[in-house]
Amino acid sequence: MQYLSAIQGKRIYLSLDDFYFETHRLIEAVASLYAMGYRIFLLDEVHRYLWWSKDLKQLYDDYEDIQVVATGSSILDISRGNADLSRRAAVYHLHGLSFREYLNFEKNTNLPILGLEEIINQHHVVAPELLDTFDFHSDFRDYLSFGYFPYFLESKKAYHQKLQQTIQLVIDTDIAPFEELQHATTRLLKKLLFVLSESVPFTPNIQKLSQKLETPRNTVLRLLDILNQAQILLLLRSFTKGVSYLQKPEKIYLQNPNFIYLFSPTMANIGNVRETFFLNQLTAVHSVTAPRYGDFMVDDTYVFEVGGASKTSEQLQGVPQSYLALDIAGGSNRRIPLWLFGMLY
Repeated sequence: MQYLSAIQGKRIYLSLDDFYFETHRLIEAVASLYAMGYRIFLLDEVHRYLWWSKDLKQLYDDYEDIQVVATGSSILDISRGNADLSRRAAVYHLHGLSFREYLNFEKNTNLPILGLEEIINQHHVVAPELLDTFDFHSDFRDYLSFGYFPYFLESKKAYHQKLQQTIQLVIDTDIAPFEELQHATTRLLKKLLFVLSESVPFTPNIQKLSQKLETPRNTVLRLLDILNQAQILLLLRSFTKGVSYLQKPEKIYLQNPNFIYLFSPTMANIGNVRETFFLNQLTAVHSVTAPRYGDFMVDDTYVFEVGGASKTSEQLQGVPQSYLALDIAGGSNRRIPLWLFGMLY
């Protein structure tokens, strides 16, 4: 809606979960509006509309002078549509707010994006300058608890309630119909999420999970993959290319630190929070895998161990291109402030 008010031309916003589209096709609506002079169409909730891929392809092929911007759930895989949109659509994945974006909203600042190599090599220079713009102890803690989604702009007190409602909504109205899940499977999905939330980061024993949930191994792996696609979980694997959902992940994390405080408001494990923050911020713009030594490998090049101020590099002895990402205000040498990795996007 903000974009709609900022652009020129005859334009219209349509939400495809409206009752109108239960009995009408999008292509019919666009044809009528086109005749009235509309050329810019902003389509929301496209994953709730049965004919989304077929109609979008039809619009692209039939009209040369219209612009279509369509948004949908993260579970909507453009390649899974029954019409080929891969050559017709430019696809963008919208991540939650980075720590940098949170600060820009909360402090009304305009902090720049930092590259990974700049953080690694120049952190001792850039960190002191950035620390003048915010309070490390309070602002970073606030972000970890309630800064990943812009709900905090409406109400910080109601943030976690809104977060819980969002997860329920994603499972019940995004995942279930799109994946054609039965009610029993949807309940199983919620049960799996609850089990994992009690013990993340979770090194999965799929056989034990299967027994606990009383469901086949392959079903558990499929449910994990669905929750990963829906951005409720993050699955850390040893490699990222050619991955099948049938391959067991090395570790399972909640998708962002705010989810940890949602499920464990008074008992959140700070070590888990730190690792989740690092993985969440890095996976938005880089490839992250599970290394042989350390916590994370980034772009098959850099190895990171995440921890508090007292953590040493003992576990990384002899590991090339290895660094510590520590919960500290300022660093030195290979000891890099963890919060700086929130400046990557």
